[in-house]
Amino acid sequence: MCGRFTQYQAQVRYLEKLNWQAPLAFEPSDEPIDRYNVAPTTTVQLVHFDADGLRMSSMPWGYAPHWARGKGKRPPAINARLETAVTSKYWRSVWTSGRCVVPADGWYEWVKDPNDPKRKQPYYIKLKSNEPMFYAAIGHFPRGGIGETSEIDGFAIVTSASDQGMVDIHDRMPVVLPPEVAREWLDTGLPSESAEDLARHHAEPVDSFEWYKVGKDVGYVKNKGSGLIQPVD
Repeated sequence: MCGRFTQYQAQVRYLEKLNWQAPLAFEPSDEPIDRYNVAPTTTVQLVHFDADGLRMSSMPWGYAPHWARGKGKRPPAINARLETAVTSKYWRSVWTSGRCVVPADGWYEWVKDPNDPKRKQPYYIKLKSNEPMFYAAIGHFPRGGIGETSEIDGFAIVTSASDQGMVDIHDRMPVVLPPEVAREWLDTGLPSESAEDLARHHAEPVDSFEWYKVGKDVGYVKNKGSGLIQPVD
């Protein structure tokens, strides 16, 4: 986790839920983003704080520091493990300078068939409240309203160990921050240790979520539409 998720509501809806009171550095759109099958390496809307206010920008899903890029290197990482991100050389700088949140509506996980490991059943996971959620994320992105991204821009979703019933679906899950915690996470003046405490101890608990089986069409990244999140028997 997390390797596929949904982001289908409008920017204004996510920002309304985030309840950000400081100035915005952009004009949010009221057009639905309408993405029900967000995949790694694609550009994704994320929220970050800039010198002139809060921004919502499109960034590639995947991050690697400059020294970890190039021929023969591993692809950019799409997830950052909370347990090691604060101290890891790979993540240390963006944990401090590149905290952001990814607004979303849910995510998918695949469970292997115990009788046939080659067969996998996708599940969709969302908040029981049906409200938007905010993934803790870290990355590198343009500052000062510069619209174009560079080759070092991108982000990864912070993950933690699953708990209770969700571990039957997957042993990892995104760190989902309640709106008031997400606002703190975005504060550029927040010390690294305090950000770690937020992610470890103030994320949404497992019992805030529900999950159900969905059709296997979500396994193909070109498939789109709200039908992907409809439950199946």
